Amino acid sequence: MAQILVRQIDDSVMARIKVRAKAMKRSTEAEVREILSAAVAPERGRHKPLLSLIGAGRPGRSQAEIDAYVRSLRDEWDV
Repeated sequence: MAQILVRQIDDSVMARIKVRAKAMKRSTEAEVREILSAAVAPERGRHKPLLSLIGAGRPGRSQAEIDAYVRSLRDEWDV
């Protein structure tokens, strides 16, 4: 697999990625991989329903984690 190094990421962007990663119980690196994969996915399969993204209905997701993830999504739209 390929590797990349991304320099000069804005601190606020990195903070939001870390919030998303924590909400999804993933490492920051895994979350960045997911973000990149979603960004280049074909349009038809690109947008998953919000409930599946936040893990609703799956065991192990607390309401606080779901709320944190939803807040991170709102932050993305506010940028």
